[in-house]
Amino acid sequence: MIEFTLNGAKVRTDDPPDTPLLWAVRDTFKLKGSKYGCGAGLCGACTMHVDGEAVRSCVLPVDSVAGKAVTTIEGLAEPGALHPLQEAWVALSVPQCGYCQPGQIMSAAALLAQNPNANEAEVESAMAGNICRCGCYPRIKEAILSVAGRASAPPLEELASEVAS
Repeated sequence: MIEFTLNGAKVRTDDPPDTPLLWAVRDTFKLKGSKYGCGAGLCGACTMHVDGEAVRSCVLPVDSVAGKAVTTIEGLAEPGALHPLQEAWVALSVPQCGYCQPGQIMSAAALLAQNPNANEAEVESAMAGNICRCGCYPRIKEAILSVAGRASAPPLEELASEVAS
């Protein structure tokens, strides 16, 4: 049995140790927010946090998270609430198809947890490995920057109206 914490709850799985974490989370624990994209850890659609670090769960064996804390997009915010990045995604109408968005948000959340005042260059560098087939990169960057250093940022409603005009 492999035991770890998933979105704050202790869980156990008897999945084979080399099962990718993505499949254990999606199939065993029925959390479907993290997506399968490339299966090679290149696109970022499967991004989760392990002990606060953004990881590509499609290439991470489930036995490597034994005793660790795993957070998926479903566990990023408190139940019934949105994380500030999720709020920004909605306010700025970031997604087009939305497939990559859980991975984008999880990568951005890890960045802002380490660097709450990330600047444009730091956001671009941190997010470079996340692929969006729809090309929503400008809106993704804008949403992240709107949350970075939020104390001095304009309210999201104001940002949303600027984007709309």
